[in-house]
Amino acid sequence: MIDIQNTPDTREVPLQKVGIKDLEYPVTVLDKKNGTQSTTAKIDLFVNLPHNYKGTHMSRFIEIFHKHHENLGMSKFLEMLGEIRKTLDAEKSFGTMTFPFFVEKNAPVTGAPGIMRYECKYEGVVSENASDFFVSISIPVTTVCPCSKAISEYGAHNQRGIVNVRLKNSGMFWIEDVIKAVEDSASCGLFSALKRPDEKWVTEHAYDNPRFVEDVVREVYLSLKNFKSGKPFSYFSVECTNFESIHNHNAYAFTEYDGSGV
Repeated sequence: MIDIQNTPDTREVPLQKVGIKDLEYPVTVLDKKNGTQSTTAKIDLFVNLPHNYKGTHMSRFIEIFHKHHENLGMSKFLEMLGEIRKTLDAEKSFGTMTFPFFVEKNAPVTGAPGIMRYECKYEGVVSENASDFFVSISIPVTTVCPCSKAISEYGAHNQRGIVNVRLKNSGMFWIEDVIKAVEDSASCGLFSALKRPDEKWVTEHAYDNPRFVEDVVREVYLSLKNFKSGKPFSYFSVECTNFESIHNHNAYAFTEYDGSGV
């Protein structure tokens, strides 16, 4: 059959990215406790296209991804992108994979089991001699306002927040360890199942650890900079949004580290 994609194009317009978007697929990723876990991802896969190429072969993205979808740890994701680049004879390949990551988390007093969901994202770029890889994780937390606690005769207002970290991977780490580092930096982490003794503990623990949104970001920054498994992050960013309970707006803070910071 005629292969139209391989016919020449005379318009002399290179394309930075061509490929597939919003592919939904079952995948298997690494899990610290169980070895692996199965989840469902939304995937974008691209290559660059020189000006003299009319098109790329879209089906090959699916073929290669399918071959790897049951083993997509962080390093394996880059291997998959490298295979796409070589197969499609491209200078660069690009990919993102967004997926829910599930962690079993027991209540702090009674030990009642429950499952927490965290949104994760892989981002990779592969060329012949280099590659970049980022992992993003969204972690919900709770915060108690230090100002409210200091000025009120009783009680303090609190709110739920979302901490987003984006990590440039330069060494092995576990998603679960990042989640714990972030939760430990807030007033308290969240749980899916809480009995009354657990709710008492969470309320009092958060009250004893008040945090402004600025505090959360600074604490996460220091924790990631001195991460317990060494220094696997040559770059990272941290942002926190608190969904204010006594204002009709949100509170926000952001910082990033590139190896030259505090």
